Amino acid sequence: MRVLLDTHTLIWWANDHPRLSKNARAVLESFDSKVFVSAVSAWELTTKVRLGKLPESAEFSEGFTNNVERLGFYPLAITLDHGQRAGLLPGPHKDPFDRLLIAQSLAENMPIISNEEIFDAYTVRRIW
Repeated sequence: MRVLLDTHTLIWWANDHPRLSKNARAVLESFDSKVFVSAVSAWELTTKVRLGKLPESAEFSEGFTNNVERLGFYPLAITLDHGQRAGLLPGPHKDPFDRLLIAQSLAENMPIISNEEIFDAYTVRRIW
């Protein structure tokens, strides 16, 4: 199964954080899973580290690409279609990182591993 990670899921997985759900862990540990990390997550994480919101993720952020590869995950680029879909999404949710992840999940027909219940309003398949 192909799945897309929300940024917090990536960080929690990398740090073996206890808030990562058992279901999310099971999918990430499965040999049947092909796990994708969006360029959106690189943008979000490095922005939040730069702003001082995630200082504990500074080291992961500095070597983002290598760290994602070391975890055995695959990169997902942002396409023009993803950008357009994100801009056209209805509703009040204004977080640009989330909107792009939602658009990518829908466009690529991949469930997203996330604890963000607001994603459900956009008909994405969410695993948590």
